[in-house]
Amino acid sequence: MNQTVKRVIMSILGVAICGVSVGMFKFAALGVDPFQSLMSGLDAVIPIRFGTLYVIVNAILLLFALIFDRKKIGIATFINLFLLGYIVEFSQGLCEKLMPDAPLWLRIIILLIAIVILCLSSALYFTADLGVSTYDAVALVWSQRQHKLKFAYCRVICDLVCVTLGVILLLLAGQNLTGIFGSVGVGTIITAFFMGPLITFFNVHVAQPMLGKPKEEKKDEG
Repeated sequence: MNQTVKRVIMSILGVAICGVSVGMFKFAALGVDPFQSLMSGLDAVIPIRFGTLYVIVNAILLLFALIFDRKKIGIATFINLFLLGYIVEFSQGLCEKLMPDAPLWLRIIILLIAIVILCLSSALYFTADLGVSTYDAVALVWSQRQHKLKFAYCRVICDLVCVTLGVILLLLAGQNLTGIFGSVGVGTIITAFFMGPLITFFNVHVAQPMLGKPKEEKKDEG
């Protein structure tokens, strides 16, 4: 199998697995990933449909990527934009059908599995280098331009900013603690601190070897 075919498969597989993981996050109801935390906050204060708001925010991030590094935009970016939502809905619905009234311990296990496969999926389409999601592009571009700051640290900072802004916006919207913890919970905190390092781990030990590359961090991540 040639490299181009491998990269396309890795991109499609990465985005598909990402959608499954987000659906598992939503099913577990213990906090979504940092970017979705920000979206929850924006949705609470901006009086337009969530779908429209999601397109606007991603369009702004897409513009950022186009200005600073067009190489980050590719097939995976557009698969992410047009298919991810449907995969999320399908995987969340499947979990609810297979595990109705899931107890807390089971939801915790689902959450942990979701975190791991989310990081694996990100590593797959990062390394395939056929485009990443608009949000992922922010940390990648930043780490490229700030060579002294590794990708893992850039990702942690971006995630923490999203979580913080999400909480502030939810508070401004008058959300109670129950509502806030539904969007920003333990899953959000874990991903904010560990997603960057875990993506780097899977990139080095899984994704790069799939393309026959040595186990070392890519230049744009360190």
